[in-house]
Amino acid sequence: MKDISKSFGSLYHPFKAIILYKEKEGDKRVYAESYDMSNEGYPVNAHPLSVREGASLAKALDTGGEREQSFLQPTGLLPKNLLYLKHGRLGFALWHTPAMRVNLLFKNDLDIPSGNAAIPELLWMAGREQLNIYALKKGTELKMDTPVYHAPFFNVHPNGNVCMGTVNVDIHSQCSLELFMQQWQEYFFNSYFSHLIQQNSPVKGNIIQLWQSLVGTKKIFPQSQLVKNGRTIKNLIR
Repeated sequence: MKDISKSFGSLYHPFKAIILYKEKEGDKRVYAESYDMSNEGYPVNAHPLSVREGASLAKALDTGGEREQSFLQPTGLLPKNLLYLKHGRLGFALWHTPAMRVNLLFKNDLDIPSGNAAIPELLWMAGREQLNIYALKKGTELKMDTPVYHAPFFNVHPNGNVCMGTVNVDIHSQCSLELFMQQWQEYFFNSYFSHLIQQNSPVKGNIIQLWQSLVGTKKIFPQSQLVKNGRTIKNLIR
């Protein structure tokens, strides 16, 4: 008879068993008991699950592996404009950009020409699938209690979440931190501004007239138009 066992791939043998116990009453706390396995495949040597065994179990259950761990890893030193970073599959980054001039795109319905305009300092908070954006007063020292303002743009919810419309957001699971920040800024500025969310104006005056007065001119963004969001930087990261 031909031995075909080598064609089956890897053969796994049981070496550890873990039983979880839970209280029926009270706080219903959980207790973990670990067993070694005998040569015959029977559980032996019962003992409380050790820290080392727990760490090994957690590592075995981490199906993301190194691919997910590389998400938001910097390729060099941390960018100077980075404020906060959380690694991992559900990680996100918080960074700021200075007041500057950028090209903005507007749908024809708004009667605002697309073109170059001044924008205020911005605070970006993004994960792999979602972007939130806020404004900052010029020259504000960035601390945990620094107040943030509504980003003075269309397509932004009152909580800062950006409606990306038909933009195809494609952030790779192994995307580096630097590329991640660059991609989100490009996605945002390469999308067309089209409407207000819930008809809430993110500026004190008329937002259409504001951008009509700024696009294609050398005017700086009027700080007096910014509206407080009611949050601080601390609220965004906690």
